[in-house]
Amino acid sequence: MSQAQVNSSPSEADQSRPWWRYPIVWMVIGGPAIVVVASFITMGLAIKHVDPVLDTSANQIKVPSEAPAVQMRNHAADPPSNLGGK
Repeated sequence: MSQAQVNSSPSEADQSRPWWRYPIVWMVIGGPAIVVVASFITMGLAIKHVDPVLDTSANQIKVPSEAPAVQMRNHAADPPSNLGGK
C-alpha cells in the first residue's frame, strides 16, 4: 500500500466523483423537473378537453327547467340600483 492511499480520507474520494453521482443534485433538479412535466400534462388536458362556451343571452333558454337559474345568474350580474342604502 502506498503512502497516498493510507493518508487519503473519504472526503477526498467524494471530491473526485462527478456531479451526477451526488443524490442531493437529483433532489434539487427533480423538484422543478416534476413541476415542468406536470405543467405539460395539464396543458395537454386543457387543450384536449376544452370547455364549451356558454350562451349568456337570457332570451335563448333551451331547457325550461334551467330558466330560474339563468334569471338569477343574470340578476346577480346586474349592478345594484340602490347604492345609498336608503
